[in-house]
Amino acid sequence: MSKTFKRLLSICMVVVTVIAASGCAKSRHYMIQDTKMPEFNHVALYSGSKTEKSENLTDGTAADSEEIVEYEIPDGMIVEDFNTEEYSAITENNFENVKNYPISTFSVDVDTASYSLVRRMINSNGVIVPDAVRIEEMINYFRYDYENPTEDVPFSVTTEISDCPWNKDAKLLLIGLQAKDIDLENRPSSNLVFLLDVSGSMDSPDKLPLMQKAFVMLTENLNENDRISIVTYAGWESVVLEGARGDETMKIVSAIEDLSAGGSTAGSAGIKKAYEIAEKYFIKGGNNRVILATDGDLNVGITSEGELKRLVKKERKKGIFLSVLGFGTGNIKDNKMETLADNGNGNYAYIDSILEAKKVLVEEMGGTLFTVAKDVKLQVEFNPAYIKGYRLIGYENRLLNTEDFDDDTKDAGEIGAGHRVTALYEIVEVDSEQEIPETNLKYQSDKEIIESNEWLNINIRYKEPDQNESRLLSFPVDASSYSAEMSENLAFASSVAAFGMLLRDSRWKGDASYDMILNILEDVDISKDEYKDEFVSLVKKVKRMYQ
Repeated sequence: MSKTFKRLLSICMVVVTVIAASGCAKSRHYMIQDTKMPEFNHVALYSGSKTEKSENLTDGTAADSEEIVEYEIPDGMIVEDFNTEEYSAITENNFENVKNYPISTFSVDVDTASYSLVRRMINSNGVIVPDAVRIEEMINYFRYDYENPTEDVPFSVTTEISDCPWNKDAKLLLIGLQAKDIDLENRPSSNLVFLLDVSGSMDSPDKLPLMQKAFVMLTENLNENDRISIVTYAGWESVVLEGARGDETMKIVSAIEDLSAGGSTAGSAGIKKAYEIAEKYFIKGGNNRVILATDGDLNVGITSEGELKRLVKKERKKGIFLSVLGFGTGNIKDNKMETLADNGNGNYAYIDSILEAKKVLVEEMGGTLFTVAKDVKLQVEFNPAYIKGYRLIGYENRLLNTEDFDDDTKDAGEIGAGHRVTALYEIVEVDSEQEIPETNLKYQSDKEIIESNEWLNINIRYKEPDQNESRLLSFPVDASSYSAEMSENLAFASSVAAFGMLLRDSRWKGDASYDMILNILEDVDISKDEYKDEFVSLVKKVKRMYQ
């Protein structure tokens, strides 16, 4: 490999203008963003966040991060299409000193898009976009064996503490929520509006055709009490089907299968029309929801995250929720899709295969479509008599201010029927050798510590789906929650967390390694869970690629 190739692979974010050598000059912009690429005979070219591969790039000099450099492409060289995937930047949570910050507050997150996005990246080219790795979404992709809730609350709460596998000076705290499931045979009626992107960017086998198959699968699980409408959008919005009964399967399927892609992406107009129809066929006490399927590129009308956020926040007050399904590669606007779902009281999943479509829309239909608790917030208070520091793993874009916990006007996450929510904390005991930075307080240095054998207390606020006033649950945790031997729940969740930290090259990865993960998973029974089995395969694949 030439010195030029090595220099190119070592640059983190370089914009490259590529000019064709034959015919008139044609330029494309890419981002080179990888420091761990194996020494292949190609260069990884980026725009936004996804790798594009091209061969036999001629010698040139790499630039500083903002500089534009021109490279001449030899005759016959193939350069793949311009890539414009977008991901919101993630700044990882640090350790906090309990004396300075005894309370940690965040919103729940049941989105799973990050895991399937990362899986696609691993299987397609092995280059992971760090900001696509949202560790809480990777953990929450999987099922855990938590107790079912009792009849009077929408979810149960499980807590466990064990030794942290990658940090010998810390313990690992698991907080697990299990939502009650629903009987799909006797479920509430649904008023669903399929809002489908048929713009030109969806003209790809992993986009529109896969989307059509996914919605056909969902249609086969509807009944005569459901109402289905279909709105498409490209250069303009179009109402393809309105108010059809759920048992009119052939009518709905035909409307889906007749779709074709073309034009620009007037997404905001489509969203407005979808909400308008959802309101027209509103079912009181039912599930009223818009399901948006797109690659995320909204380039006509309202396009900014802020404007889209305000639009869906306004509409959710009418009791109409929004779920988002992402499709395809090269054009994913992950940041916009996550914003839409988070502010539309729905969830966000990424569909990279027909099997993923089955998981989201068939196997987990209840969680995807039926909300059992909204505006769910967790607040953990640590006792400085036992704990001197903590770090919340993931949930960086779900953090809340302390005062937001008791503020019922503050939006938070939703939990669907059968959903599980898992949160992990690294906690550092007072006698640990790990140092936790502390800020000296002028007026509170002699604060009295109330005597208690509790290590921490977990408060949870939630609202019933049709209510605006929250309820409070409280769960104290003491030394009895500790076990030197991790349960299978904690063992698997910690393995996913460690995998995410390695993929992000986290400063907090400590002693984590792919071998460590595989050793832990040897003691976890995954024989009856194809998704956990697939996770083990992904870990092995990445290990082979990077070690």
